[in-house]
Amino acid sequence: MTTITKDPPAAAHKMPQRSNRGRRRAKLRDVRIALLFILPAMIGLVAFCLVPTIRGVYLSFTEYSILGEPKWVGVDNYTAIFKDELFWNAMAVTIQYVAINIVFQIVIALGLALLMHRVAKSAFVRGALLLPFLVANVIVALLWFWMLDYQIGIVNEIISWLGLPRVAFFGSEQWAIPTIAFVNVWRHMGYTALLIFAGLQAIPHHVYEVASLDGASPTRTFWSITMPLLRPVLALVLVVTVIGSFQVFDTVAVTTGGGPVNATRVIQMYIYQKAFGESDFGYASALSVILFVILALVAFIQMKFLKGNESDLD
Repeated sequence: MTTITKDPPAAAHKMPQRSNRGRRRAKLRDVRIALLFILPAMIGLVAFCLVPTIRGVYLSFTEYSILGEPKWVGVDNYTAIFKDELFWNAMAVTIQYVAINIVFQIVIALGLALLMHRVAKSAFVRGALLLPFLVANVIVALLWFWMLDYQIGIVNEIISWLGLPRVAFFGSEQWAIPTIAFVNVWRHMGYTALLIFAGLQAIPHHVYEVASLDGASPTRTFWSITMPLLRPVLALVLVVTVIGSFQVFDTVAVTTGGGPVNATRVIQMYIYQKAFGESDFGYASALSVILFVILALVAFIQMKFLKGNESDLD
């Protein structure tokens, strides 16, 4: 008995092909729509970040003032930088500022985040902590500059009323950098606390319930559960805060201008003075490139050792 097999109709072969073709068209349409939405941001990124960065790297190998054409000098700018005492002084001042700012800002922000998470449930109170961050940094600097003025500042008036000697907060080599760091900690601690608070909200509540059933104290719970689970958020906050601290400029420019002497001449202020004060844009570009490399290395090391891309919840 002969069995006759019939070939499936041609339409059965065409249906999967048409279905795959339709999915590809839909995916291509979605990609086009997505590109349309991100196009303005990409244009801004290329025009205001990528192109200036490439030009800045090129200018770092030249001798260039705003009135002439760039003259190629190779690595002469970089060689001069490493022999520049003002550069090393600016780096030392910047690192001092970064250390003070990071320690106090992270510790205070972590405390505020824990208070928001456990005590302050009101949206008004939580929003009030963010108010200093909403004020322009120049206005904040001027406000504290007047409040801490040696002669008429309200803070020194209170200190004098208590019978203590007045303090030249912005006029003393000893107090200038800690004071600037304090001003920026006051402005940014609410925003930093909000980021940490978001990390606390992401920790499952049942983890704390299990710890409570095991008899863990609040201190043990904080160090054994909260801090390890907050590591990715803290790594992000630390990277953002360190990068922002290295870029401090406006507070210094408004209050001390880099003085007294060179006590507050941070690296950004030094770059500004070289570029716009001395019209040495090639040297300033080389300084900027060195700062960029330092920040990239710091961010990489922080994310690598803090394991910011890993979570203990996985």
